Amino acid sequence: TQPRLPPPAALSAAASAASSGALSGGSPGAASQPRPASVRRRSSSSGWRATPAARAAAAGGPRGFNVVKNTTKGYAFVFPFGWQEVSVDGQEVVYKDVIEPLESVSLSIFPTSKASIAEYGSEGEVAQTLVEKVLTAPDQQTKVLKSERREQEGKVYYSFEYVAQAPNFTRHALTTVGVSNGN
Repeated sequence: TQPRLPPPAALSAAASAASSGALSGGSPGAASQPRPASVRRRSSSSGWRATPAARAAAAGGPRGFNVVKNTTKGYAFVFPFGWQEVSVDGQEVVYKDVIEPLESVSLSIFPTSKASIAEYGSEGEVAQTLVEKVLTAPDQQTKVLKSERREQEGKVYYSFEYVAQAPNFTRHALTTVGVSNGN
């Protein structure tokens, strides 16, 4: 039996990061997939004058990565140096690799009445439902490779890895979901 989750607009993903790029038919990034019209560059408004390495070190991020942190909205994540911020309709924030444009990290925030992601079901149930009904197109063949639950600072997070096969490419993604402060 499939868990009953609310529609995508009601599902909370306080921290959802996906990295895709394992493409079939050649080297990574070789598939030709048009960039959606809704994707456009967005300038960074961090206001920092220090080098990226100095900013990451000051924020406590790992070497070779930039840190994105929004304490007002309650999220933080890292992305590799050299990636650019772009604007995608429906996403809180998106960073893409300039060399491998199908590799990205994004964050979506949705309101919810739930207090924890665990109220939606187990990590496996939530992963399967999100992959089949929210994160991929209906015509794609999908497979959840791994799902896990973790707690950090009193909050429960589910992380899962999946692949989605489309006619002209395979997407390999990592996603983390959680609920916090009504989102």
